[in-house]
Amino acid sequence: MEIKHRISEKILFTDENKTIKETLVNAVKQGANLGEADLREANLGGAYLGGANLREADLGGANLREADLRGADLREADLREADLGGAYLGGIKITKKEKGQIIKGLDWVIEDISR
Repeated sequence: MEIKHRISEKILFTDENKTIKETLVNAVKQGANLGEADLREANLGGAYLGGANLREADLGGANLREADLRGADLREADLREADLGGAYLGGIKITKKEKGQIIKGLDWVIEDISR
């Protein structure tokens, strides 16, 4: 399995795993620089990606449900259409807005869990 640069398609990381999720978790464990990685539509639900360098990565449409992204560098990452339900980012948890919750213009609720 390979993780490629989103524009040049240069290989950023490769290993023997059969899924992109396992490959990405392995890359994070090894400290790989995944800035500008193409991770569109990737199923990363529940993955531990704490501390990952995902700066400017394309995560559009990715499944990040329950993923642990604490300490991950997501600056300028494309998260359009990504499913962030239950994801952890630093001291916050993101959950899908429940029916009946009144938060104008938002589909997501951000909870401070750092306390």
